[in-house]
Amino acid sequence: MSFPLTSPLLPCVSSTFSNITLFGASIIKLEATQLTNASLAYPYYPIFSGLNFCNVSVSYTHPGQNDTLHVQVWLPSTTYTERMQGIGGGSYAAGLNDVAFGGMALAVSEGYAAVTLDAGLPSQETVDLQPQDWALLSPGNVDLYALQNLGSVSLSDATLLAKDFVKRYYGQPPKFSYWNGCSQGGRQGLMLAQQYPDLYDGILAGSPAISWNKWAVGDYYPTFIMDQLKQYPYPCEVEAIRTAAINACDGLDGVIDGIITDPEACHFNPSTLVGGPVNCSDVAGPHKISDAAVKVVQAVWGGARDARNESLWYGLNKDAVITGSSGLAETACTNGTCSRSPPPLCNTWLQYFLAKDPSVDLSRMTQTYYDDLFRISVQQYTSIYGTDDPDLRSFRDSGGKMITYHGLADVLIPPANTQHYYDAATAVDQSIQDYYRLFFSPGLGHCFGGLGGRPAGAFDALQTWVENGTAPDILIGTSIADSQGKVLARPLCLYPQKQVYKGSGNTSVAESFACE
Repeated sequence: MSFPLTSPLLPCVSSTFSNITLFGASIIKLEATQLTNASLAYPYYPIFSGLNFCNVSVSYTHPGQNDTLHVQVWLPSTTYTERMQGIGGGSYAAGLNDVAFGGMALAVSEGYAAVTLDAGLPSQETVDLQPQDWALLSPGNVDLYALQNLGSVSLSDATLLAKDFVKRYYGQPPKFSYWNGCSQGGRQGLMLAQQYPDLYDGILAGSPAISWNKWAVGDYYPTFIMDQLKQYPYPCEVEAIRTAAINACDGLDGVIDGIITDPEACHFNPSTLVGGPVNCSDVAGPHKISDAAVKVVQAVWGGARDARNESLWYGLNKDAVITGSSGLAETACTNGTCSRSPPPLCNTWLQYFLAKDPSVDLSRMTQTYYDDLFRISVQQYTSIYGTDDPDLRSFRDSGGKMITYHGLADVLIPPANTQHYYDAATAVDQSIQDYYRLFFSPGLGHCFGGLGGRPAGAFDALQTWVENGTAPDILIGTSIADSQGKVLARPLCLYPQKQVYKGSGNTSVAESFACE
C-alpha cells in the first residue's frame, strides 16, 4: 500500500548523495535531478503522468578494468511504499533502455523506489542490443570483464548503490526489495538468487535466459541443418507443418483453442506431410511440403544433436512460432530463391564469443565444428554466464522468495531449459517449493505474445508471499485480446501440476480449468 510522505525529504541535489562508496569501484560522476508532475511514455506501457521523483544517475568504474558503468535510481518524492524494485533488461541489454524505463515509471507510479543499470555496455537505447561493439577487445580476445559485468557484477553494484540512495533520501533502507525481469531480466534474477542471495527479498524471474551458453548454440541448430542440406524451405512450408501439429494435438485437452496445453502428450510425426500440398503466397502456383522443411522443423522441435546423434540441448515445443523475424527456422525468399536468416542472438554468440571472429562464415560449418563450438560454450562460459547453479539454499536461508513463469510456446528459450534447472534445484533441496515456485503457461510466447496467458498478477503474488507468507498455488494467465476482442483466462499451475479442462463450462474463464 502506498502512502503520502509526511516527513520532510532531503533535497534532490547531488550533495545529498555525495561521498558514497562501493567496494571495488570508483565513482566517476553523480547527478540528482528532481522531476515534478512528469509525463513519460515508453513502448509497451501506458503513458504515465503526474510522476514526482528524484532521478539519481551515477557513473562508476572498476579500477584497472577500463570500464564505465551507469545506474539510475528513481526515488518517489510524494508517495512511497518503503519498497525498492530492480528492473531487468532483455537480449544483451542489462536494462538501461526504453523498456526498462517503462518498468521504472510503473514502479515509481506505484510508490516503489526503482533501479536499473547498463552493466557498462554501450548502445542501451534498444532492447535489441547486439554485442558487436563490445564483445571483442580484438579478434580472438573476448572482453571477459564486460561479459562479467553483464553476467553478475553490475547487478550487485546497482543494488548496493540503490539501497544507499534510498537510505540517504528517506532516512532508512527499504523494508522490502524486489527484482522484476523477464528473459535477460529473468536470468539476472536467477543470478541474484544464486550469487547474491541476500540482496533481494523477492525475485520475479520470467522466461529466464539461464543456460544461455547452451540454448544459444542449440537455437542455431536449425540454421546449421539448413546449411548441411543446402536447402532453405519457404516459410509457408514450415508454418504448414506447425499448423498441422497444432491441429493434431490441440484437442487433446478437450478444448479447441489453438494451444497445445500438454506438449509432452503431443506425438505428431511431421514426416507424414512430405509431398503434401501447401498454400503458399511465397511462390507462384501449387507447392508441396519438402523433405528439407520437415527435417528443419524436426531440428527445431528435437533440439541440437552432435555427430553421434546424441542430444546436446532442448528444442522448442510444437506450437511455438518458428518463422518470422525472431524464428529459429526463418528464411528470406526472393524470386523463388530462399536464403538463411539465423536468429541474431545466436548468430552473434557463435561468432563473437565462441569463434571470436566476426568474419567467420558459419554457413560452411561442419558437424565437428558445431560440436566444438557447443563444447567451448559450455567449458568457457558456464561459470561467468551460464547462471545455472542449482544450489539455492543460501537464498533460502536469507529468507528470499522467487517465482518463475515460462510460456510453453516460447519462441526463443526452450521451456525445458527452465524445467531442467528447476528439477536440478529440487534434487539439491526437496523443500524448494517453500521458497521457489515455477509456473508454465500453455500457449504463451517469449515473455508475452502468443495465444496463451501472461500472469500479470505474478509480481503481486510474489509480494504477498514475501510479506504475508502466503505462497501462490496458481497464477492467472490472461491472453491478449484477439480480433474479436476475446480474452482467455487460464490457471497457470504450480509445476509439476498441469492445466486440465474440467469438461464443461466457458473455456474463456479460469474457473473451467483445474490443476492436476
